[in-house]
Amino acid sequence: MTTTSNTADREIIISRLLNAPIELVWEVWTNPDHIKNWWGPNGFTNTITKMEIIPNGQWNLIMHGPDGTDYDNQSIFTEVIHHKKIVYRHLGDHQFTATIEFEARGNQTYIHWQMLFDTAEELIRIAKLYPINDGLKQNVDKLEVYLKNHQ
Repeated sequence: MTTTSNTADREIIISRLLNAPIELVWEVWTNPDHIKNWWGPNGFTNTITKMEIIPNGQWNLIMHGPDGTDYDNQSIFTEVIHHKKIVYRHLGDHQFTATIEFEARGNQTYIHWQMLFDTAEELIRIAKLYPINDGLKQNVDKLEVYLKNHQ
């Protein structure tokens, strides 16, 4: 018997077919010189001080909001499978585990991105503070535009 836990009440998911080969998608996702240019919601810029794309590697960045507010972000990569999957645990005042899966589909790449919070209450609390649903969609939109401009 297989059992699966229902996480729908504590997750945000976005999936998209990107018009770029997996090699490029992986490169712009794992190279700080690229990801700093597209990461975050609309209007945000980034300063990345550390990005070690290995299990137990640190990812430290400051997201600079359009209003001048700085948001310090710290994460730990927990799983990295080349061209397949990146998992990181976001630390701090809003903790979650992000899993991004990559699938080559010819000259395109399908991504499936899940943000999984520890509890439904935590997701609700964070969603009241930050527009995380829109933010994740904008993040993928910005990735799509960045890829289009770097092929």
